[in-house]
Amino acid sequence: MRGFWRAGFFALAWSFLLIGTASAQPAANAGCTASPSAAGTQLWRCDNGITIVAENGARFELKDANRDGHIDSVELSSKALLVEVPKKPGGNPFKVLTPQAIAAVRGTKWAVDVSDAKTAVFVADGRVGVTRRTRGRGVVLGRGEGVDVEATGPLTVKTWGQARVDALMARLGQ
Repeated sequence: MRGFWRAGFFALAWSFLLIGTASAQPAANAGCTASPSAAGTQLWRCDNGITIVAENGARFELKDANRDGHIDSVELSSKALLVEVPKKPGGNPFKVLTPQAIAAVRGTKWAVDVSDAKTAVFVADGRVGVTRRTRGRGVVLGRGEGVDVEATGPLTVKTWGQARVDALMARLGQ
């Protein structure tokens, strides 16, 4: 099963890198609305069931690559997002793209945190495929697992300690 996830994820990631992204439509046209949330975060609710909690000061752009009026990815350049994507059969996975990584899912809840030279991905529920933006071997994370993606070095899946999870979730008002 793990091999199946990897193969599908890498085929998708490779095709995404080859095709590139279409210019994003404004969030209002992509079926999403924003409202203030706990601890100064911003909550985005989208009509396709996707929910995004953005850390105060996070820089990101909602994308509608296939131009169907619904977001299908987020380009995150700084700070953290908590993303919840409902399970749906088939279709393309939702992606979070950072300077270092691509994280893709079909239904789960996970956090992505971007700092100067690193992207950290943590899975609260479900499974997430993570690879570098450049070619290379990726990993699949399960519940409670995370990975730090830097420019070089292996992608090592780790079970995050409660202190690290709590610190990230607190930044996201959770």
